[in-house]
Amino acid sequence: MRNFKDWTLATLDRTFKLTVLDESPVLRDWLVGTATISEFEQQALSIFRGLLTAHVYDWNETELAYNFIGPVMALVGFSTKQFNFFAERTLSGVVDEIAMTGKPDGIVASGFREPQQPYFCFQEYKREKDPDGDPAAQVLAAMLVAQELNDCQIPVYGCYVKGEIWHFLTLEHRAYAISEGYLATREQDLADIFRLLKVLKTIIHQFIVLGDG
Repeated sequence: MRNFKDWTLATLDRTFKLTVLDESPVLRDWLVGTATISEFEQQALSIFRGLLTAHVYDWNETELAYNFIGPVMALVGFSTKQFNFFAERTLSGVVDEIAMTGKPDGIVASGFREPQQPYFCFQEYKREKDPDGDPAAQVLAAMLVAQELNDCQIPVYGCYVKGEIWHFLTLEHRAYAISEGYLATREQDLADIFRLLKVLKTIIHQFIVLGDG
């Protein structure tokens, strides 16, 4: 059983014959998707951004999660009767006969009380690299497991955070793409991060309505 923390991007690419895309229609459609941000949401994001700007270089991972990431996720409103944002739940599966497991910092999955079908994987680290692993590789490993649990029928979405920098990922079949970084201490970048999360919520809702969840 291989833990998500054991992987690097290089070993994932080599082991599972992954392709890194320079251009991904799935990622592009996500990045350009539109969503309405209310005045209340704008005001809340301004407060969250102020806290992040003041404390991001001092907070540890747990403090960053509690004081910034959690409030942003709650503002999006991922908690519904059909799907929810679950934190540190075990995600396990077999990819190309290799058993893999781990506890992503967060997943959005169908289910009310416990996760069922995962659509989005999230990983957060305060530092660029962490003694416990590389956040990009860790979230991609989780996405590969999520893909197997979905029978490879739909794209899997992901995100990893390093301090104030957010990167978004998509995985379709054995090809993945990673966005440029969004700096959450910048007003426009944070608005874009929030917009992307709201677009993701719509995408997941559509998957479930269409009977894939």
